[in-house]
Amino acid sequence: MTETTKPSLIPPFGGKLINLLIHAEAISERRQYAALLRSIQLSQRAICDLELLAVGGFSPLDRFMGEADFRRVVNEMRLADGALFPMPVTLSIPDAADIHIGDEIALRDEKNDLLAIMRVEEKYGWDLEDTAVRVFGSLDARHPTVAEMYRWGRWNISGPLEVLQLPLHYDFKLLRLSPAEVRTRLSLLGRNNIVAFQTRNPLHRVHEELTRRAILDHDGVLLLHPSVGMTKPGDVDHFTRVRTYRALTENHFDPDRVLLALLPLAMRMGGPREALWHAIIRRNYGANHFIVGRDHAGPGNNSQGTPFYGPYDAQELVRAHQDELGVRMIPFQEFVYLSEEGRYEEATRLPKGAKVSRLSGTQVREDYLNKGRLLPEWFTRPEVAAVLAESYPPRHRQGVCLWFTGLSGAGKSTIAEVLTVMLLEYGRQSTVLDGDVVRTHLSKGLGFSKEDRDTNIRRIGFVAAEIVRHGGAAICAAISPYRSTRADVRNMMGEGHFVEIFVDTPLEVCEQRDIKGMYAKARRGEIKNFTGIDDPYESPDNAEIVLDTVTHSPEQNAQQIIRYLARTGLIRDIDAARSPEPGFQSRQN
Repeated sequence: MTETTKPSLIPPFGGKLINLLIHAEAISERRQYAALLRSIQLSQRAICDLELLAVGGFSPLDRFMGEADFRRVVNEMRLADGALFPMPVTLSIPDAADIHIGDEIALRDEKNDLLAIMRVEEKYGWDLEDTAVRVFGSLDARHPTVAEMYRWGRWNISGPLEVLQLPLHYDFKLLRLSPAEVRTRLSLLGRNNIVAFQTRNPLHRVHEELTRRAILDHDGVLLLHPSVGMTKPGDVDHFTRVRTYRALTENHFDPDRVLLALLPLAMRMGGPREALWHAIIRRNYGANHFIVGRDHAGPGNNSQGTPFYGPYDAQELVRAHQDELGVRMIPFQEFVYLSEEGRYEEATRLPKGAKVSRLSGTQVREDYLNKGRLLPEWFTRPEVAAVLAESYPPRHRQGVCLWFTGLSGAGKSTIAEVLTVMLLEYGRQSTVLDGDVVRTHLSKGLGFSKEDRDTNIRRIGFVAAEIVRHGGAAICAAISPYRSTRADVRNMMGEGHFVEIFVDTPLEVCEQRDIKGMYAKARRGEIKNFTGIDDPYESPDNAEIVLDTVTHSPEQNAQQIIRYLARTGLIRDIDAARSPEPGFQSRQN
């Protein structure tokens, strides 16, 4: 693309394209102008959304949603003009933000680089509970997007966008293709049917078999279109995943039958609605068939241990709208490996008495990846297994956050101190993030309002998540009174890397232990917003570990945590994994 040639980025179904400025002088002038404007620093999610709005990936949507679009999408899965669109795409602002109708504002990324200018035409309030229930079917903070919504501002803004620069990406640049570029490349392959496959996970042999059969059955081309924006916390990072996709497409697919392109989508983990949204997005990229899996875009289990969505809800919703979409739904069938015949077959078409081999997701993680074993070749191509082995150290070398929660004076810091020493015996060093110490340094200046408490806990969570990401152990001891904020922190780590430890000490015992007299001052009204007195403590619904500090010493409680870590593979010691002492309560996911 030259500076004098306007890019061919016309969305395929009548949506407007944002004005992408291409002349260097014009861009320079607008940058100087933007320096005078009020700025909003976009979240990672909003940056992904802006990119797909700009290139036509969300066509016919060409801006963050105004109120009419938002209300109808939430209630009816349609834009105000009736176009099918099941997922809200909004830009929220803090309640205190001084932004008014008619203002022009600069939209910047997390490094403060200018991306776009918006002329604000609408500013409207929205209701978290109503939106969460209607869109995601739940208020459970174990849903990663619902938990995230608690920290969004309660006002949305909308207006025309003038995009000066798309978000910068330095990885896999040749695979980051716009909808127009994807459609052009697909047209050169000379087949009418395009089968899109959405993925946020590595591909195993069963996925390979499914996609190969789909393109042969429809005499088509596979658009392998992985999401590389925000996915579910704890998912395999996109760098690792894309390496496996390249290995597969370059070595095991007919080059005339496959196109690998990356989608900078911030997933919502919205189950059926998200599946329908994915189909619309892939239509914009040129697909007319779309593979929908079991529990497509599901976030897993809720706080009660049951799935948020039914296994086939997504398939049913996409099938119900496929004629209007112009995209045929291809269901992801269950395939199993016939050991004696060396091939995959649909589970519903197995010969009588056939010997089959299966590996569940849990087995893949616990029996292979977490133990440093290569996956068997019948399950995963050797090239893919090698990439995964590089990225997945054994379980006892993976990161973990041990999150102590409980009332002030419950005993969190004391047990954490003992545990830190005990972990050294098992070869694990740890970093302690104590609530009082963090407030002295990382969170100095914050008060004790709900907003400040949440900010403090999320700061601790952010630091802990970075430690976990690099394979370390973080021990966090903070009151962290609110379930939704703790769930948000859990989602920063991903399942399997966050252990919630509820130090269940009764309020009256905490008051008896209070040598500083803080509870007494709170009782007299000298201290406001004190947890357990005039501010609530929301105890965990399903903590991994519950400790009793009345009948157990700090050393006994720390030893019980050691036993849990050994049983779940987070430390390597057989003796420590023996059954716990009476009175110890734990829950394993």
